[in-house]
Amino acid sequence: MLIAGFPAGAWGTNCYLVAPAAGEECVIIDPGHQAAEGVEETLKKHRLKPVAVVLTHGHIDHVASVVPVCGAHGVPAWIHPEDRYMMTDPSMGLGRSIGMPLMGELTVGEPDDVKELTDGAKLELAGLELSVAHAPGHTKGSVTFGLPEAADIPPIFFSGDLLFAGSIGRTDLPGGDMAEMLDSLARVCLPLDDSTVVLSGHGSQTTIGQERATNPYLRQVAAGLGADPTSAPRRGM
Repeated sequence: MLIAGFPAGAWGTNCYLVAPAAGEECVIIDPGHQAAEGVEETLKKHRLKPVAVVLTHGHIDHVASVVPVCGAHGVPAWIHPEDRYMMTDPSMGLGRSIGMPLMGELTVGEPDDVKELTDGAKLELAGLELSVAHAPGHTKGSVTFGLPEAADIPPIFFSGDLLFAGSIGRTDLPGGDMAEMLDSLARVCLPLDDSTVVLSGHGSQTTIGQERATNPYLRQVAAGLGADPTSAPRRGM
């Protein structure tokens, strides 16, 4: 298994390229603001051929480079239908304008081929099986992607802006909802094995075991107490 990730753009959003091995087909997860150059460099370094872009949610810091990346390689983009509108109107996901200087750097719109994600789907892409879980809370159409344990590789969980090391995604933007966030944490994260590696939309990697033990939100949800919004800072755009 090859997973190559890098933080991109003004928001340091993690973009991941996932393949069975170097020199094979790959899936690109969340090519955000100013990610296109990093994607091309990573493809060249590992001799990868992209077959699809998959998106954890529609915020501009996760989708800003979708059009150029998909266009350069003739591949589709997958997104949950409840977040699809943000690809063409990113300000709707923020509740405000993102600013004219920044807008001038973005290619807003949809790629030629957009496919919609559904809860429980199994995506067979690039020799991988990505499991999709709808996980609203940060946005209405937030999803996570999972890869099963294989050989000496533990399960992998691409959490988007649902779960971070020590924190969770913010819920104060349009489409955010703390009750939905808590439900998603309980329904999607808690059943995962402690060995599961969490690769989130921002920040460093962690494990479910580490978060179960130390993340104040996940601990309180696990205890059935709900989460205190002031327990720890929340992240994401």
